[in-house]
Parts: sequence; structure tokens; C-alpha cells
Amino acid sequence: MASPLLALVLSFFIPGLGQFYTGQLLKAVALFVLAAVFAALSSVVIGIPLYLIVWLYSMYDAYTAAQKRG
Repeated sequence: MASPLLALVLSFFIPGLGQFYTGQLLKAVALFVLAAVFAALSSVVIGIPLYLIVWLYSMYDAYTAAQKRG
């Protein structure tokens, strides 16, 4: 049984880690890679909002996926 709160906290610290915890391995890798690319682009202004979008989506998705796995 997956804890929604733990999945949210894991994704808060590392985008994609909550998806890994809930068993969504491909989505976890994709979110982690996207977050890393956008973090690298943070020196260019466009990277910051894109990173924030991926980060927030990662937390939301991890929480809802853990709720569904219940």
C-alpha cells in the first residue's frame, strides 16, 4: 500500500521519485530527466517556469497515483 503523503514528499525533493515509489518507472525516469534538463536551462529564463511545472506536476501525479493504489 502506497502512502500518498510519502509519494508527495518524495517528489517534492526529487521530481520523479514519488512515481518510482508508486511503481511508475517510465514516468519517473521521464520526469527526472525533464527536471534535470530544465534545471540546467535555469540560467536561461525559460528553464525556471518549465522546471516548476514539471516539479508541481510530479508532486500532484505522485499523490494521486498513490491514492489510486490505496
